[in-house]
Amino acid sequence: MSALPPRRPKHLSLGPLETEILEILWELGLATVKEIHDRILTDPDRELAYASVTTVLRRLSEKGWLACDRQDRAFQWRPLVSRSEAQMFQAHDQLQRFLAVGNPDVVAAFADQLDCASIEKLDAIAQRLKAARQAKEGN
Repeated sequence: MSALPPRRPKHLSLGPLETEILEILWELGLATVKEIHDRILTDPDRELAYASVTTVLRRLSEKGWLACDRQDRAFQWRPLVSRSEAQMFQAHDQLQRFLAVGNPDVVAAFADQLDCASIEKLDAIAQRLKAARQAKEGN
């Protein structure tokens, strides 16, 4: 069973434009502000200032999602977290907030609404947890 990745962004919350820019960078791997801006403007109904893209890139960097490298006279932006790692962090965060409610009635009501496929997934998760704990005890 894989643990959460060691590199975690400082802030997990993302706005719609931040998410869109991250998606572009996950697709491209590395991009300049111009490349990102041009990609967003491929939608003819879309208007977005170049400076807005720059601001969002800086904000994502401050939140721990991106890094910026200078190559010649251009700055290249790259993600520090993969798409799958981001999904793991966000799912973990949502689960922790759900469990923080601490009310067994809320958890029971949630569990009562699960369909058969969800119950099978939870059973598989429980088996993986059991195996991981047994492996830890064996080491």
